[in-house]
Amino acid sequence: MRISVELSAALIRDAKKLAAERGVTLTAVIEDALRRQLAKHRTLPVFKGDGLMPGVELHDTSMLLELVGE
Repeated sequence: MRISVELSAALIRDAKKLAAERGVTLTAVIEDALRRQLAKHRTLPVFKGDGLMPGVELHDTSMLLELVGE
């Protein structure tokens, strides 16, 4: 999805530099930063009461990402 946002020139410059260092796109750097920020404010609903919620498998990364809406 395309959106428009205004970011400071310095922030974009630093993000482009990081993207080049990592060999990824600017979009990837921005998405990663946004995901990390959002994750700080999310709780993963895997525990309920005395143990794991039914059906939650901690070794199943794709299922855990689905639980947090990734």
